[in-house]
Amino acid sequence: MNRAVIVELGGARSARVNRAALAGIFLATGLVFAGGARGAAAGEFDVSLEGGYFGMTNSSKSAKAIFDGTSGGFTGGGSIRYVLARSFFLGVGGHYFKRTGERVFLADATSTPFRLGHPLTIREVPVYGMVGWRFLPDSRFVPYLALGAGSTSFQEKSVVGGIEESQRQSKFSGHFMAGVEWGRGVVRLGAEFMYTTVPDTIGVDGVSKIYGEKDVGGLSFVGKIVLVP
Repeated sequence: MNRAVIVELGGARSARVNRAALAGIFLATGLVFAGGARGAAAGEFDVSLEGGYFGMTNSSKSAKAIFDGTSGGFTGGGSIRYVLARSFFLGVGGHYFKRTGERVFLADATSTPFRLGHPLTIREVPVYGMVGWRFLPDSRFVPYLALGAGSTSFQEKSVVGGIEESQRQSKFSGHFMAGVEWGRGVVRLGAEFMYTTVPDTIGVDGVSKIYGEKDVGGLSFVGKIVLVP
């Protein structure tokens, strides 16, 4: 079972936010160029801040039923990586996803979900280690691939009749990442796709059992700001 959040900005405040965002983009771009032609080196480490979209595509039917037609939402997180031999790297990372939807009634897998009006919040926090390979390490444009494994904390919380119910569990998770970074300075920009699998987490009862879905993993796409001290 699973959950949703919407934020709205308006008027002058929105304009100020847009100007601040543009200023941030120009600053980050300037720092990317200002770093000069710094090449990749063994012993280098970096810290990245990440934000984007996560979709529970491995249990998309259950997610769409709870979240009223969509399977995910915003995710944020970061990672730390250490380069061992110019291209080969080790790292650790983590993301955070939380969304609130509603409990639903579902007669069978072919029927339309009936929303019950009881809030249902899903929270996922994957933490993982990874090993990867950077291609073209001396270029300004550096693609990379990585594999990871770790643990994902999964929590369901609902309120029915003023009574809160909560279930939490941690499960093994596997991760595959493909991304690219641009720049050779202290600040670099990047983008990353990640596929996550968290098997045997749901499917015991409720909507996920009717749909036959057991995995709360899925696909995410994030933008990255990478800091290389």
